[in-house]
Amino acid sequence: MNAVRSVAIAGAGVAGLATGIQLARAGVHVDLFESTPELRTSGSGISLQGNALRVFDALGAWDDIRAAGFAFEGLNLRAPGPAAPVVAALPDVKTGGPDYPAAMGMPRADLARILFEHAGRAGVNVTFGAAVTGLRQTDAAVEVEVDGRVAGTYDLLVGADGIHSTVRSLMGITTGPQPNGMGIWRTFVSRPPEVERTELYYGGPVYIAGYTPTGPDSMYAFLVEKAQDRSQVTDEEATRIMLEESRAYGGPWEAVRADLARGAHAHYTWFTQHVVEAPWNRGRAVIIGDAAHSCPPTIAQGAAQGLEDALVLTELLTTRAAVDEALWEEFHARRIPRARAVVEASAQLAQWQIDGVADADAGGLIFGIAQQMAEPA
Repeated sequence: MNAVRSVAIAGAGVAGLATGIQLARAGVHVDLFESTPELRTSGSGISLQGNALRVFDALGAWDDIRAAGFAFEGLNLRAPGPAAPVVAALPDVKTGGPDYPAAMGMPRADLARILFEHAGRAGVNVTFGAAVTGLRQTDAAVEVEVDGRVAGTYDLLVGADGIHSTVRSLMGITTGPQPNGMGIWRTFVSRPPEVERTELYYGGPVYIAGYTPTGPDSMYAFLVEKAQDRSQVTDEEATRIMLEESRAYGGPWEAVRADLARGAHAHYTWFTQHVVEAPWNRGRAVIIGDAAHSCPPTIAQGAAQGLEDALVLTELLTTRAAVDEALWEEFHARRIPRARAVVEASAQLAQWQIDGVADADAGGLIFGIAQQMAEPA
């Protein structure tokens, strides 16, 4: 029993592809429109908690993702300085349950590729270089415009088109991402053998320094600083800035700096946060993922929460007879409190770093929110 027969999706990120996979596997016709000319294969790495891995299993993609990533248990906190001693080893919290690792790192490009391949096998029709630019609704359907032309009429439009969502604006929702005062440098480098889990350094010249293993020979490293306008920084300058800002951190950061000195690319973005209040739908259009909520990546739950949105939405769409108020009420009841809790905890941890709160408090908050995520959405 499906409440929908045809669905349009805006955005080929993790939330959009996960939605498409689940709907297409249930026999729903899915057209996915992605504004970029090709699948995004840039970026460094991504940290995935167990609750994200649980969703990948539901999608049928877990075996491929497990093979492409680096699974690990626990989290180390290190002190800044040349010796970089481990000051705390946080216990494992299996947010996906006992059948999955506590966490995993993997290259973003591999995650995008695997989900795209599964979407194709499921029967999702993906069109690149196609931006959703308009929508017109009736009680029973939504007409979707792509690049100014009518692309089709569907039972539902899902806006999974990121923090600067066009679909969100077309729906008349004005809530959007707000900077929180932090910016992050990221780079993709080789993995020293001693790095077997995420390690974070609190204190020193930046708020947070850290790295996450993403494969047998790779990891991504990051520095979180006070947000600055870095828009005019060249690639060479970006690499130099990240190298210089990391000098206060020893241990495996020595290997990171060696790769930066050899020209590893550094990328800079600002942290944002927002939660759209209920409802996330306007008639037969709905937003999920970063379009509906964004948070600083301080507890590595951004992608996981978008995946949970997709899983809950598709569960309801494929087990109900109609897209009605009861469906939306359950969707919002299951998703908004959970998403808000993650955003608030992420923002609190970020603010504590800005305010200089003790590292032990930060570690305790990470552990506490991870325990909350152990309950299925």
